[in-house]
Amino acid sequence: MDIQYRLEQKRKVLKDFPGPRSLELTARRAAAVAAGVASSVPVYVADADGGIIHDVDGNSFIDLGSGIAVTTVGASDAAVVGAVKEQVEHFTHTCFMVTPYEGYVAVAEKLNELTPGHHAKRTVLFNSGAEAVENAIKIARVATGRSAVVAFDHAYHGRTNLTMGLTAKAMPYKYGFGPFASEIYRAPMSYPFREENAQITGKEAAERAILTMSKQIGADQIAAIVIEPIQGEGGFIVPAEGFLPRLAEFAKENGIVFIADEVQSGFARTGEWFAVQHEGVVPDLITTAKGIAGGMPLSAVTGRAELLDAVHGGGLGGTYGGNPVACAAALAAIETMDSQDLRGRAREIEATVKERFGKLQAELGENGIIGEIRGRGAMLALEFVKRGSAQAKEPDAATTKAIADYCLKEGVIILTCGTYGNVIRLLPPLVINDELLNDGLDVLEAAIRAVA
Repeated sequence: MDIQYRLEQKRKVLKDFPGPRSLELTARRAAAVAAGVASSVPVYVADADGGIIHDVDGNSFIDLGSGIAVTTVGASDAAVVGAVKEQVEHFTHTCFMVTPYEGYVAVAEKLNELTPGHHAKRTVLFNSGAEAVENAIKIARVATGRSAVVAFDHAYHGRTNLTMGLTAKAMPYKYGFGPFASEIYRAPMSYPFREENAQITGKEAAERAILTMSKQIGADQIAAIVIEPIQGEGGFIVPAEGFLPRLAEFAKENGIVFIADEVQSGFARTGEWFAVQHEGVVPDLITTAKGIAGGMPLSAVTGRAELLDAVHGGGLGGTYGGNPVACAAALAAIETMDSQDLRGRAREIEATVKERFGKLQAELGENGIIGEIRGRGAMLALEFVKRGSAQAKEPDAATTKAIADYCLKEGVIILTCGTYGNVIRLLPPLVINDELLNDGLDVLEAAIRAVA
């Protein structure tokens, strides 16, 4: 990659980490910010570029989280910064529902072009992934005249009332916030590492889910099936091959809207523009956010024209949806992804990580703590189990946290996830250079060895 970085791409952690300025801000935060907002890293950011984050005390961290898969093109990509500056000089807001503007239309055109399928498409823009998912369900209900919605075990779809209902994990996302929206049902997911029957195929796992839907709901009552092609917060679970295609086929056979939630997996993250493309699945609707706009708040629902056009005028929208500055950022970010071949870069990162940690897993042995290495592109995970539990695969959240803490103290930011809290996820910016990536992986490997 021919990328000119604004900041030096090296980590540096001072002895007094977290430093005095971060500690001062932590005290101010405690007096001003709601306690329900948690942060996994105890430092405050001053600057960020490429794969590095500088804090207010002069520490430099390797970023292997990308703000949860957002800063795919880096936190201050020159093209995104330039596009934002140019747009801000003209107008920051008018509300597309009042006085529309070209940027919104241009983003819709680009999403209609990039998303899977050659059918006629339409796009509507929002602010967050949860908004996109909620509106996709609104669209499906209007278009089908049905109300039931099916989500899956281990799913995460957002923090609004409806999307909390879709989300599987109670703590911290749902606990105490009910009651939730009605007519939401849950089907079993394909989770190859944790299947009771290790030989079950993706198609068989799909038939299991289909049986649940047919018996508990009735196919003719289902408006939508919503699924993450690679589950995010649930543990970066990649369903067995054949699972997604069979679900999409079932949906088509029964007039059900198949919604691919690509909020975390979209925009070059998995080595394709979208994760469903790995198995040739064409969803009816696809929701996107996170990596779409280089860090600016933007999300979208894109899909079959007849579905989106079924909604009455004024039924979709929002004051800030498709903000002009965010639209300018999105067009620049997508251009960077394309011109820098970040899909190819994601595949290179996958090869590096899987080869390296595959060797470490083999070295630690079948009774070691690395249960599985999985993922696609630069959306990768290591699932940790208690030592000696090769058959039981007992989750080990404590070890996972210890590894993350070790990495942070050495200047590497990594994120954990998973229904059982025992998964480390790797989401480096796709513009990270090899030297910085390998330095970060050196630290992660040392952390695993230290606790193993």
